[in-house]
Amino acid sequence: METLLRRLTRGNALVFIIILGIGGSFQNGFHVTVISSPSPYIWSFINSSWIGRYEETPPAQTVKLLWSAIVSMYAVGGLLGSMSVRCIAGRFGRKRAMIWNNVVSIVAAVIMFTSRGANSFEMILIARFLFGFTAGLGANIHAIYLGESSPKKIRGMVTLTFATFISIGKLSGQFFGLREILGREDSWNILLCVSTCFSVVQLLTLPFFPEAPRYLLIEKGNTEACKKALQSLWGRGEYKLEMTEMVLEQAAIKGETSKSLLELLRDRSVRWQLITMVVMYGCIQFSGITAGLLIESVGRRALLWGGFGAMSAIMILITITLNLKDYSFWIPYSTVGLIFLFVIFYGGGPAGVLPSLTHEIFIQSCRPAAFVFTGILRWLGFAVLGLVFPFLIELLKSFSFVLFACMCLLASFYIFFYLPETKGKTLLEISEEFKNITLCENPPSDDKTLETRL
Repeated sequence: METLLRRLTRGNALVFIIILGIGGSFQNGFHVTVISSPSPYIWSFINSSWIGRYEETPPAQTVKLLWSAIVSMYAVGGLLGSMSVRCIAGRFGRKRAMIWNNVVSIVAAVIMFTSRGANSFEMILIARFLFGFTAGLGANIHAIYLGESSPKKIRGMVTLTFATFISIGKLSGQFFGLREILGREDSWNILLCVSTCFSVVQLLTLPFFPEAPRYLLIEKGNTEACKKALQSLWGRGEYKLEMTEMVLEQAAIKGETSKSLLELLRDRSVRWQLITMVVMYGCIQFSGITAGLLIESVGRRALLWGGFGAMSAIMILITITLNLKDYSFWIPYSTVGLIFLFVIFYGGGPAGVLPSLTHEIFIQSCRPAAFVFTGILRWLGFAVLGLVFPFLIELLKSFSFVLFACMCLLASFYIFFYLPETKGKTLLEISEEFKNITLCENPPSDDKTLETRL
């Protein structure tokens, strides 16, 4: 830990990670939890706004529909924001894209803040959509920016802070939503704007930090600017190994421009990476709890398959205890303990590792489109789960945990048999390992070694 802390404080890396986080995945976590606290006040506002405008009480179904639209607009905005990351980050660069994203967040906050005085629930809909857009775009740029700015040896630990700031954002949303803070009827519009204060901080400070070093060298071909960016973030040094890796990757893609989503989906060389993302995002929604120091010492693969396997076993045990809860007084307490254990394995494995893995298994030309793809999976999964889960509970009751246990077990088997370890490897080495994956085929007879060809 001392070595890592020394590495982070040798330059401006630690401050950079914090500044990037509060305007990135923090926003995502905050808006996920903050909307629950003022929900009764927003219902009441919709009622009063309707009565003031039409001089009649709105039907209960209309109010429910408007509230559902306010909630879902965030997911719609997030989906569109995720889909636009390739275009915006490619055109403006990582740093400028993040800065402009903060400007949109400020506009959204102004609309949300004035909606109460204007007596307009339509303004809440617009603001929620814009907040979702900035959360979806900002989270993806945050992950790309972090990965392209971190050295190989501590890349996992640095990209892990993405999940950390989601967790901090969720906690902050719950904290500011307390009645003693801003969770009152006269301040719900202020509560929903709190995260923009952090966007303003990032807007004012991020211009003093460098652009992502990998972006500068591989896409812009500016070796000197890349070296200065590395020195600014990580302290004095020549960084020959890091820059050599970037040059080799630049040569490997041979000046290839950033792929579109359709080009990525058609590219057979990354089919296993795409399958991996489908399996991962099909079985998990980010909790934002970190995996701590284990990610660099144990490796990504073991944390993933072990985490999913343990989660599957725990959900089976939860199903059993829920059906036996009336047989003894201590069984409900064991269920609570299993839930805590589930959260530990969830956060210590898949939730903490996935942000790092998403960056590591795609080379530079594929990465923006890959984040579009994973963003679509994440936000669609979020919407579908919210729609389907109440019906699953009604249909299967406690046995719904068996369904999720099977999904986790599927993910664990896939990771154990097919996902290569990425710890301590260059992006080209990881890409080569994915190309060597075979399914129901005999492996090539000639021995292959991982090497980089110019």
